Amino acid sequence: MITENNDIDKHIDDEIFECINPSNLKSFFLFAGAGSGKTGTLVNVLKKFKKEYGNDFKLKNKKIAIITYTNAAADEINHRLKFDSIFTVSTIHSFCWELIKNFTTDIKKWLTIDLNDSIVDLEEKISRARDPNNKTAISNQRRKESKTKRLDSLTTISKFVYNPNGDNITKSSLNHSEVIAIVSNFITSKDLFKQLIINKFPIVLIDESQDTKKELIQALFSLQSQNKTKFSLGLFGDTMQRIYSDGKEKLGADLPEDWLKLTKVMNHRSLLRIVELNNKIRQEIDGQIQFARIENTGGVVRFFIIPRDADKEKEEKFIKEKMSLLTSDRKWIDKNSAKSKLDISVKTLTLEHHMAATRMGFGSFFNPLYNVDKLKTTMLDGSSSSINFFTNIILPLYLAHISNNKFEIANIVKGQSPLFDKKNIINESDKLTIIQYSKTSIDKLLKLWENNNIPSLIDILKEVDETKIFNIPSELKLAIERSSFTDSEEEEDDDDALLLAWDLALRAKFDQIVKYQSYISENSPFGTHQGVKGLEFERVMAIIDDVEARGNIFSYDKLFGTKALTKNDNDSISEGKETGIDRTSRLFYVACSRAKKSLALAAYTDEPETLKAKLIELDWFTDEEIEILK
Repeated sequence: MITENNDIDKHIDDEIFECINPSNLKSFFLFAGAGSGKTGTLVNVLKKFKKEYGNDFKLKNKKIAIITYTNAAADEINHRLKFDSIFTVSTIHSFCWELIKNFTTDIKKWLTIDLNDSIVDLEEKISRARDPNNKTAISNQRRKESKTKRLDSLTTISKFVYNPNGDNITKSSLNHSEVIAIVSNFITSKDLFKQLIINKFPIVLIDESQDTKKELIQALFSLQSQNKTKFSLGLFGDTMQRIYSDGKEKLGADLPEDWLKLTKVMNHRSLLRIVELNNKIRQEIDGQIQFARIENTGGVVRFFIIPRDADKEKEEKFIKEKMSLLTSDRKWIDKNSAKSKLDISVKTLTLEHHMAATRMGFGSFFNPLYNVDKLKTTMLDGSSSSINFFTNIILPLYLAHISNNKFEIANIVKGQSPLFDKKNIINESDKLTIIQYSKTSIDKLLKLWENNNIPSLIDILKEVDETKIFNIPSELKLAIERSSFTDSEEEEDDDDALLLAWDLALRAKFDQIVKYQSYISENSPFGTHQGVKGLEFERVMAIIDDVEARGNIFSYDKLFGTKALTKNDNDSISEGKETGIDRTSRLFYVACSRAKKSLALAAYTDEPETLKAKLIELDWFTDEEIEILK
């Protein structure tokens, strides 16, 4: 559907502005579907607020808290608001940590209760175990020991630490879920804490609120209901884009009567055919309808069905060629030489990161490490010191080398090498010897790339270890030692999944680090269905393959009807509970709604004809839009 009025949502900005009038605060929920321009609305309203009330807020030392889904979104909003001090823009974890980081005594009390409750619960499970030596019983025993140890260590902690963007593994660290749980508890139980929030942040605006932890949303609802004239809670969201199970279900429903409920109906992003598909996907879920802009006619959508045993690289290349012909758009087949995600010609979305790693050619490095649970976060946010050894030292050194930039090579060595540590320079009388040794060591390291050779990561490590030109993280030092063992000499810690993963990853060639860095920097043509929420691309190809994804949270086979529902699925449906099909349909909506002009869906299946019949039944695609590749 196309609207005759591109400004149909213009009134929304004014109504939200009235809600955050400091003398007449009101709470609101803005339903904003894909491409509706909610960030634009948010920024416009805040700019107007700054002009009208900014000076008064500064004098009273008050701020508006804007909570975003990602650091990238926070950076963009901060930039557009010119980093004005009356706005605190951050992710939910960063915001929560800032609220509680000085409440050390209260955090200790909360942890003491929480750990004791967990220990009692684990003791009960251990006592009920029929076999104390089975995997679950042993795991519960270990968890109990770990929690007991942590409980005992609380008295030695003078200050808690927390990194919102990485793993938190020291004894004084809080983990991500604890930070959210503590803030939620403090908001509902501590009057002083409630007053602190209201006084400092009388207005809290939450973007992507459907994926904000339900316990925190509930706590903020409670705070608002008790302080309606002093506290405004503004939620921006789309329940169809809730992709995590710990978000609040049906967030926009059953809101208090005094809340303002607003809906943006314009899709500024996509051409008409894609908007129509988005509407059909959500038709039976919530019936929300969007309109395309007057000028956004056209658009191409194709659903390609591929046998699971097909050559994936070949078929996906063919799909791009076919889309280029269908759309008369050569950028479907142009090579991606993008310097940023804005330049990418085709964005290919996979269900899991390992699928992208395999297609981009860095799977030998990435997949072994990503299979270790405690490494998943640091693999994707770039906070692993071991990986940073390659991405922050060796990669820049290599890039300077192939550019023949000797000045940059010297800068990297001076900035990263322990040889140029201040203490070392002061204590060393013959500074020329240090300079000469560093040059010899770097030349020797860079020789690994001579004659178009691509060294393995373990070869690079061994060379650095021999010259000591750079400090090697402890994890990687262990890997070097292990690489020299024969099978008979190998130690018992082969059970250690982390070390085994590094053993495999370090066999990869260095060019995989280049590709990995491109991927996590979002400068690659690949992303995941979940990870691109909030982004948009001219051309999108979404890969659908439950088997390759190896997951059990989503099931496209069940969504499209080629796999039977389980008893649990049917029970959940009859009880009105959420199912994997619900989660998958939302994920499918997110993936499809990223496309601006054209969308290709590449679905791998064991039953091509059945899948086509089911898709026709769904009525999301026309017969001519579905093609079975033989």
